Amino acid sequence: MLRCVVGRWCSRPTGNQDKTKIVKRGLFITLEGVDGSGKSTQLPLLVSYLESRGYQVCATREPGGTALGEQVRRILLTAPEARPQASGRRARLEAVTPLAELALLYAARAQHLAEVVRPALTHGKIVVSDRFNDASLAYQGYGRKLGVATVRVFDRIVCGLTQPDLTIVLDIPAPLALSRALDRESRRNSRLSRFEKEGLNFQRRVRAGYLKIAQQAPRRVKVVEANRAADEVQADVRTLVDQVLKRWQVAADQTSKAKKSQMKTARVTWACAAVSERP
Repeated sequence: MLRCVVGRWCSRPTGNQDKTKIVKRGLFITLEGVDGSGKSTQLPLLVSYLESRGYQVCATREPGGTALGEQVRRILLTAPEARPQASGRRARLEAVTPLAELALLYAARAQHLAEVVRPALTHGKIVVSDRFNDASLAYQGYGRKLGVATVRVFDRIVCGLTQPDLTIVLDIPAPLALSRALDRESRRNSRLSRFEKEGLNFQRRVRAGYLKIAQQAPRRVKVVEANRAADEVQADVRTLVDQVLKRWQVAADQTSKAKKSQMKTARVTWACAAVSERP
């Protein structure tokens, strides 16, 4: 649901206090999809498009977006393997259990909301995030088989009413997505993440989870076929964003008109009361 935050009005206006003060709540857009679906390509294209239209945009990612979030990102995206210790010996990195993984993600998300997302929304910015809470549902709820109910418990506590206004799922067949991710890491000469090392069946469960989420929340979550040229995918992404922008502006205009009407009525009521109190 699109929401607006309005300023307080003094019940007995004088001077500048007689002016309407209305602050439009920002818009929260998230891009989701399995690894290799093209989020890292589509997000900067969308941000550039929004900025070219004059919007203030806050681009961010999860896990990450804050100092704490980046530390959690390094932990969760590092596959269990040998690493050097201060003593010079090598010790095996402990595998993170699915529940610990979920708890770490929501700890990072709580910090991300407090430092980045909520302040940006309060200032009327458009927040565009590479992943948010739907990723936990897809990866930990469905992929790790923790279940939707378990993830929802964390979400109610951490996210509460701060939910995306629009979520775009970049959908791509799991085998192709995994192949893209493997090629990407090969080009970078880097190690695979713990999620990529889970294999094809895990990626299939995650993809199925995303499609289930979209089925259950069709107004908010939109699926875009990502197995196409980047410009074609971006065209569909922009169409969906434009539709939400229109609703956002309409909601803001309606709130503005309603607030101005309330203030006008209140001023007249106060003036009448003041006249009636004269000796």
